[in-house]
Amino acid sequence: MNKRKIVSKLFLSIFTLFTIISLVLPFSNAKAEEKTYIIATDVTFAPFEFQDENGDFVGIDMDLLKAIAEDQGFKYQVRPLGFNAAVQALEAKQVDAVIAGMSITDERKLKFDFSDPYFDSGVIMAVDEDNNKVSSYEDLKGERVAVKTGTEGAAFAQSIQDKYGFKIVTFDDSANMYEDVKTGNSIACFDDYPVLAYGVKQGNGLKIVTDKESGSSYGFAVAKGENAELLQMFNDGLSNLKASGEYQKILDKYLETGDEEADSGFFGLLKESFPSLMSGLKMTIILTVVSLVAATILGVIFGLFQVSNKKLLRAIATIYVDIFRGTPLLVQAFFIYFGVPAALDIRITAVVAGIITLSLNAGAYIAEIVRGGIQSVDKGQMEASRSLGLPYRKAMSKVVLPQAIRIMIPSFINQFVITLKDTSILSIIGINELTQSGKIIIARNLESFQMWLIVGIIYFIIIMILTKVSNHLERRIKHGEN
Repeated sequence: MNKRKIVSKLFLSIFTLFTIISLVLPFSNAKAEEKTYIIATDVTFAPFEFQDENGDFVGIDMDLLKAIAEDQGFKYQVRPLGFNAAVQALEAKQVDAVIAGMSITDERKLKFDFSDPYFDSGVIMAVDEDNNKVSSYEDLKGERVAVKTGTEGAAFAQSIQDKYGFKIVTFDDSANMYEDVKTGNSIACFDDYPVLAYGVKQGNGLKIVTDKESGSSYGFAVAKGENAELLQMFNDGLSNLKASGEYQKILDKYLETGDEEADSGFFGLLKESFPSLMSGLKMTIILTVVSLVAATILGVIFGLFQVSNKKLLRAIATIYVDIFRGTPLLVQAFFIYFGVPAALDIRITAVVAGIITLSLNAGAYIAEIVRGGIQSVDKGQMEASRSLGLPYRKAMSKVVLPQAIRIMIPSFINQFVITLKDTSILSIIGINELTQSGKIIIARNLESFQMWLIVGIIYFIIIMILTKVSNHLERRIKHGEN
């Protein structure tokens, strides 16, 4: 009976902890009195969607969505997830719709309902601007070709791969795909023609070497059988924009221009991107601190369970630690953000999902730190305490734990550093932390090398500060022991 009470208290504590997190960073309310539609997108797909220097979401898709919403009188929020995550979020009903240069295909029609086409696309091939050897598909034999996952360019490349004998390597965003060609890792890339043409205008270092292949049309997507009213409003608004000429104005704005000069150079890029990077850094720190507070609670609980004299508690702790140390953080993030809500038919924000993921993952490692710290204390300390008549719990809290904590402090600081770096993985579910901020900026200006250098320097400064703090604490602990 005592064991059952302990287990019940454990799960009640965990449930209460994440309930508090959910109240601070609330779940989306799908049944709000005034409906606000959640629209997922990919803000690394210029000129259809990207973030400008002011932090606003702009591009053909974003401007169309804004104009249609004003025409039809509905409210919406944009959730920048990236293409793959956006599609998965729509499948899991975490969002109401997706607009991300999404091609209308027969396969996708099985899962989604599409609007009327709002753009007719096509595919072109590009190579490095200094490459004079590749000018046709026949020149690709035996070479690597880069594509972006989920795009029309990727589908076209796969359709001709066997005929022309090249290998395909995939990327999650266009900027990294272009960089792979520039560095010579891939000989060419296929992409949707307006996206690639826009990138060439912005100076991405490539040149177009083929004519446009005819392709599919882009559509606004909702889950099958869901949000029919939103789909109808989109179609009606699109029709009105075409009739008024506003639709063509939006296309011309991004497809006929784009030659504006940005402040070039490392320091010019730093100055332009600094506000966005600081916003991303703020989110990184929030994720790290909140997650580690929760992880410390979980780690201490399960760490104590691992050294308990109760077999059931040790078994529970072992299962928890093995699961979250034995699976990749990326898989855990996808499971918690997409899998759990789909199974329970709920919505959960990316930030909440990210905090839960980091908390559970870091908690498993902290549990091991706690176990190791306790077991590093001489067993004679516990035996002496018990021989003096102290009960197990009091001996642990008053004698063993104070000594173990001094040993564990440097490892806790190290876990802080690891968790801070792990936040970058959460960009995959659309959290706008430091790494995601860098990706968004690169999508706008295509300055991959300099941008990643700036992001790396920021991480290095923060982590070096934490390392110095850890070393200082370690020296103080050793000095205190002496």
